[in-house]
Amino acid sequence: MTLTPDAAALTPAAAEKILADNFAPWVLDLGLTIESVDGSGAVLRLPWSDRLAREGGGLSGQALMAAADTATVIAVAAARGGFVPMTTVQQSITFQRAVVGSDVLLRARLTKSGKRMAFADITMTADGTEEIAAHATAVYALLG
Repeated sequence: MTLTPDAAALTPAAAEKILADNFAPWVLDLGLTIESVDGSGAVLRLPWSDRLAREGGGLSGQALMAAADTATVIAVAAARGGFVPMTTVQQSITFQRAVVGSDVLLRARLTKSGKRMAFADITMTADGTEEIAAHATAVYALLG
């Protein structure tokens, strides 16, 4: 799908459908939900689950990495007005503090989006705080 100036903005419900239709079952098992979308990004919620915790009780880095990657796809779709084929080229993450017993809000914002590439900045905070728990950057190749 190509975004045109009169393309309808992606709604949270449409973003939820993109999530349901385009991700592996184990990613869906994370329980991610769409909080909001706009033309420059998306906010997703990763609900707390003991299944995602590592030793010591903190949310695992693997869960945060997968959630950040998924949030980037939704951010690109929001900017394009719908899902387009894409693939991760690069992702980097820095873990700054443990999240224990709390949902995580992922704020994915596109910093640049062209015809073939998209660049994103993703901040992750425990629900109810603005202190960053993790920060990621991602680069995507747009295939469609």
